[in-house]
Amino acid sequence: MTAFWIMAALLTALAGLCALAGARRGADADETVSAAAELAELDRLKARGLLDEAGWTAARAEAGRRILVSDREAAPVGAGTKDRFWVLAGLGATAAAALGLYAVVGAPGLPDQAYERRVDQWTTELETLQPPQLAAVAARVVQERPNDHQALTMLGAARFEAGDPIGAASAFRRALTLQPDDAQSWSRLGESLTRANGGVVGGDAEAAFAQALRRDPGQLGARYFLGEAALARNEAAMVRAMWGPLIAALDPADPRRADLQRRMPGETE
Repeated sequence: MTAFWIMAALLTALAGLCALAGARRGADADETVSAAAELAELDRLKARGLLDEAGWTAARAEAGRRILVSDREAAPVGAGTKDRFWVLAGLGATAAAALGLYAVVGAPGLPDQAYERRVDQWTTELETLQPPQLAAVAARVVQERPNDHQALTMLGAARFEAGDPIGAASAFRRALTLQPDDAQSWSRLGESLTRANGGVVGGDAEAAFAQALRRDPGQLGARYFLGEAALARNEAAMVRAMWGPLIAALDPADPRRADLQRRMPGETE
């Protein structure tokens, strides 16, 4: 809302400056050259030899033609020197009237009613919603119940699927403040941080995965990402420690198992 008022004030000032500039041009528009002065200048040019007889005759004829045309047209309306102050006063009165009208009929901070109605409708159509819509519904629930751990984890999952890993990480962090021993939320936090980092397992993400495994060694997703981080550092023993149980847990027909076996360092490395 503060940004709105700043922009409104800047636009009002810009409009005032434009109007004042126009009024000034109108006030200074009386700097016209008389017909006698223009013809006299042509005579001086001829007397100094800068115009020959033919050029002088043609120039006088053209000047006469323009003078006749201008005489037929209505004289332009020019602004007086004091008119600019009236223009400024009018702009100020308009801005004050708009502000007063908004104060009477406006509602600062009122949420987008159309969007709120869409969210109301989405709450009755959960099975057909896309991830961004599910995230909006979950955010509504979290707003109503900020200490609901399950709602926060649902919000994090929906934001993750909607392509908002930073928002997902924020939701999982809030969930972990309520239940610090939730191993799955630690793992999902690590995944969110990894995606936000372009797929690279950074220090914060690795710490989150380690917290997940400390609370539940069966968090296979955390094992996978910790193994990726160890592989990037050429820590062969750590990679085997992380991926060994993961490979054993995967179905032999699962292509991910063959990929992990191919990439896992050997005992001699």
